[in-house]
Formats: sequence, structure tokens, C-alpha cells
Amino acid sequence: MRDPIPTVTLPSGVTVPALGQGTWNMGDNAVQARDEIASLKIGLDLGMTLIDTAEMYADGGSEEIVGKAIEGRRDEVFLVSKVYPANASLRGAVEACERSLKRLKTDRIDLYLLHWRGNHPLAETVEAFEHLKAVGKIEAWGVSNFDVADMDELLGVPNGGNVAANQVLYNLARRGIEYDLLPWCQERSIPIMAYSPIEQGRLTHHPDLIRIAKTYQATPAQIALAFLLDRDGVIAIPKSSNPQRIEENRGSVDLDITDEDWAVLDAAFPPPSRKKSLEML
Repeated sequence: MRDPIPTVTLPSGVTVPALGQGTWNMGDNAVQARDEIASLKIGLDLGMTLIDTAEMYADGGSEEIVGKAIEGRRDEVFLVSKVYPANASLRGAVEACERSLKRLKTDRIDLYLLHWRGNHPLAETVEAFEHLKAVGKIEAWGVSNFDVADMDELLGVPNGGNVAANQVLYNLARRGIEYDLLPWCQERSIPIMAYSPIEQGRLTHHPDLIRIAKTYQATPAQIALAFLLDRDGVIAIPKSSNPQRIEENRGSVDLDITDEDWAVLDAAFPPPSRKKSLEML
């Protein structure tokens, strides 16, 4: 019997799975499209019903892949997409959202994120997001790649407190946010979405991770995901177009790591002892 996927509660009270699916680099190659669509469908079948994409990924190609994967299943899915900073003006964000909706073949996006900070004032972007929410094009909005100072500034603009999530680079090898940003968000019940949770596969070659994984008859990737699933208010969004990997990702939920092994991981991947600049990929 598999353990259920833990959930994270958004400020609205909506609950989403803490283990979702990423789509960065999907949609780049037409030859791989069938496998990418199939993998997302397998993930949905396994309960990983949060899917993250962006207008930037493959210039909209990723959103088209997602649209095909969720066809006929839209109500099962918590759909996340992101707007380019250059498009995050009052008019530009609305137009960009319309284009994303068309590619996704849906009438709404559950969570719409500002991909990173750009030149448009945050107040203007928030106004656009609130308009999109009012007309039912999006259910909630959030940000990505925002550090504590950015979040503080955001909360100071009209309706900025409606931010529903912050998506940042976070994994065992990139623990900088644990010093300040993660606790800041946890205190305010703003979920963190962790992108590149396996460091684009590089973590799977780490000797300490390999050694601990063998102890649990697991893969290093599963240990890396279990690390994030152990954190309150964190949503991991690994990307894969390999059905076996999708199954493996789901299996990370079933791991019960001992305190001793968490200590080994802390020694191998030390938590931050001082403020670090927010890392991005």
C-alpha cells in the first residue's frame, strides 16, 4: 500500500500535492512530444496532479504539451504557468495569459506566476494579476525567484499580500533559502515551490546520496525528493519524460528517513550559516 502524497495548503485554503511535475525543457523536440505527453499522464494517474509550466519554456511549446496531456482531465489538474517579466505590465500580463490559455486549451490557470523580477513595477503586475483573477482567467497568482527583500516589497504594494506561492531553486545542494526565505514564507503560510529538486540530475551522482539510497533500496533522486517532502510548505516539481522515473518520483513519498541519515545528509550538504544571494538556474 502506497503512502498518500502529502499536501500543501495555499493561502486560499486550496490543497495541492507536495509532489508535482515540472516541464522545463519539454516541447523543444517534436520527436519527444509523445513521450512527454505520456509521462505527464502517468504522473497524473499516480496523483502528481500539480503541473508547472511557463510561456518561456520552448517559447510556449511546453504549454502546448501540457494542454495535450490534460485534455479531458482538466478538473483533476492544478495548473501552474508563468509570465515573462517583459510581459508583466498591466496590459501585457493579460495578453500573455490569454496566449497561455490558448496553448493550454483551458479557460483558467490555477496559479499564475511572475517568472522573475523585471522592469515593470510590482504594483502594476499585481494589478494585472488581480484583474485576471477577478474575471476568472486565473484562480491565484504568485511569484518566482523572489528573495526576502523582494517579498517584503511585494507585500507593500496594493493587494501584494494575496501572493499565493514563491517558486525558487531549492534542493539538497542549494539550501541557501533555509537561512531566511524559507522560514519567512513558512511564517506567513506562503508555499515554496522547489524547481530543479534533483539539480537537473547532478545530485544522483553524489556518493553520500548514493550510499544512503542503497540503505533504503531507493534511488539517489528519491532521497533528494524525500528531503524536500520533509519540509513544511514545500512543493517539489521534478521533471521527467521517462515513465520509470515518474514511478520513482512517486516512490519518494514512501521513504521514511531516520534522524541519523538526515544528519549524514546535513553533513554532506550543510545548511547555510549566513545569508546567501538567491540562486537561479
